[in-house]
Amino acid sequence: MDYKHSETKWIVAIGFFVLFSVMLNVFVTGINKGLFILLQLIITSGLLYVFYQLIKKITYVLGEYAQSNKKLQSIFETLDIAIWFHDLKTNKLMITAGIETIYGYSVEDFYKNHNLWKEVIHPEDIKVLEERANLLTKQDVVVSNYRIIKPNGKIRWIKDRGIAIFDKITGEMKEFTSVLIDITDSKENEDKFSKLVDMSPDIIAVVMDYKLHYINKAGIKIFERDPCTLVGLSVNDLFPDETFQYIVQEFNKGIEQKKQVIEMEIGFMKGNGEKLLLEINCMRILFGGQEAVLILGRDITLRKQTELQIKQLAFTDVLTELPNRNSCISFLNDRLLNCDEVQTMAVLFLDLDQFKRINDTKGHGTGDIILKEVACRLKSATKGNDFVARLGGDEFLILLENKTKRETSEVAQKIISQFSVPFVVKQDEFFVTPSIGISMYPTDGKEQESLIKNADAAMYVAKEQGKNNYQFYSSSIAEKGARKMELEMALRKAISNNELELYYQPQINIITGGIYGAEALLRWKHPIYGYLSPDEFIPIAEESNLMLSIGEWVITQAFMQMKKWERNGKKDIKLAINISARQFQYIDFFSFLQKEVQRLQINTAKLELEITESIMQNIEKAKIELNNIKRLGFQISIDDFGKGYSSLSYLKSLPIDTIKIDKSFIDDISHPKHKGSLAKVIIDMGHNMNFVVIAEGVETKEQFDFLKNHACDIVQGYYYSKPLPPKELEKLYL
Repeated sequence: MDYKHSETKWIVAIGFFVLFSVMLNVFVTGINKGLFILLQLIITSGLLYVFYQLIKKITYVLGEYAQSNKKLQSIFETLDIAIWFHDLKTNKLMITAGIETIYGYSVEDFYKNHNLWKEVIHPEDIKVLEERANLLTKQDVVVSNYRIIKPNGKIRWIKDRGIAIFDKITGEMKEFTSVLIDITDSKENEDKFSKLVDMSPDIIAVVMDYKLHYINKAGIKIFERDPCTLVGLSVNDLFPDETFQYIVQEFNKGIEQKKQVIEMEIGFMKGNGEKLLLEINCMRILFGGQEAVLILGRDITLRKQTELQIKQLAFTDVLTELPNRNSCISFLNDRLLNCDEVQTMAVLFLDLDQFKRINDTKGHGTGDIILKEVACRLKSATKGNDFVARLGGDEFLILLENKTKRETSEVAQKIISQFSVPFVVKQDEFFVTPSIGISMYPTDGKEQESLIKNADAAMYVAKEQGKNNYQFYSSSIAEKGARKMELEMALRKAISNNELELYYQPQINIITGGIYGAEALLRWKHPIYGYLSPDEFIPIAEESNLMLSIGEWVITQAFMQMKKWERNGKKDIKLAINISARQFQYIDFFSFLQKEVQRLQINTAKLELEITESIMQNIEKAKIELNNIKRLGFQISIDDFGKGYSSLSYLKSLPIDTIKIDKSFIDDISHPKHKGSLAKVIIDMGHNMNFVVIAEGVETKEQFDFLKNHACDIVQGYYYSKPLPPKELEKLYL
């Protein structure tokens, strides 16, 4: 309505009404009477105007109220809120439209059936109404949560805020108002969160002023207390005072450092005496409108035990329970770098002699028992503060602090003495001896790597000196080690650089004096040092696994030389080729032999493969391999016989054609006491077993005569000839 336009119309109308009335009265009654009537009309007009203004105001207020009511109704309709007002005296009901959205029924349905709201409550929640009725007698407002079933079968959660007004005289309820809200979404989210919290294996708790206000099932299980008595307890009631003070200290420290999450680990003992370790994370939160601390805790006892076990495995040798290589290096570094009281340090590197043979022949079970006993003997030979470790395999390291060279020698000798007694495993006796290399700090090195390396180098010297002894590191060993490394690097390129050659030493029939055969011997002409002794470079090739590739080269070259002699009409000569134990044990050795025989079309009857007695460490494997080689047509010879591990029973079971008497027994011929007695025994035994007997290393006429007198078949050595290049051998003997 346009109130201003309406007001103008009223004023004009009243003005015309007054003017018309005055003119009429003046004409009828005269001027004086007319003026009186004019006054009355003016007063009446004023009252009419006031009345008009009042009507206008009332109309405006009613319009505003209608607008507000409409807006309020719209708000109620958009929210999942309903208001239910019931005048119990008049039985009048007022319901807002929001009830339709919440319950799924129309407002008319509720007006027709005042109990409809009760009938749709979930059967399991009817008891809530009984509880509310009881509470309403004691308090004005009661909040209840219950479920309803909608017409479509869906279940919704309702929060019902009930307000009751009772008659003060009769005590009966005369009015009841309910504010109804659909809380399904929040209730389901709350239930999910509550279930997740209770299902969590971790402790979840809320603490206010160091008192427990909430704790989940995992926490209850940890503390093994009644949930009713647990909530409300002080943290100090759960832990010893010392632990509580630590928690307070760590928490305050975290607050000072402005940490969002404060972490700590605390020890805890259960009622049964079981010790636990808890990992705690604390975070400040609001809980019920008040400042609180959310606690997330986890039992990390098993994890810590596992970490400790892993650490022990990483730093302890499982078999002997000694410190392992990692532990040894860490300890040695720490003592050298961080301990001022260590003035000297002796590093003893120990390797077991003959252990590999035991492991190969008797199996790792026997070897493990021996290693355990070795660990015990080393501990008994040293003092409690001496460090004994197993580096791996049959290598051990012993660290002696602040010992003089003389004192270190005494310990080394004591260790050697410990090994003079045999190791007994399942009634079998095994003699294992140690070779010990020693380096001294700070003379031989100032850090762990060089000290261990130098002790290792000295250990190899001890082995070269006959084993079962100890050697101190020296500058000569350093020079020898440097040369050894240099030769190893050069040896790797020797084949490709055509530096290797085969020489041939003739084998002479002792009766006829004619050539029986020749042994192929490897020679290396170093580009700087010239020809090197095989005694120097062959061990290097063996240790570095170069012997496999070099051994194959030797076989191929010898086969090719044999083929060349055959083409030149020299078919009566027999050629012997040395096969190293490592080469013989190589898985592809036989297939390589077979391939080369077929490729070069070799007559194997004139070829003899010389193997050492060490192959008998694994006699069953040796039988299989030697029989396979024999089927290819090769002759088989045992080299250095009497020096290794042969037994008569083994010799009888192997397809052997020839035995070669070791040079040490030939040298023994000149011995005033022995006078070649062992050489004679070997010759007689060989003949009795139908072997051809060859004596190698024959250098004097006395040796030759002795061998001839005792019917040795073949002799080989400098007495007749040194090893020769092929052309010289051909010129002199073929």
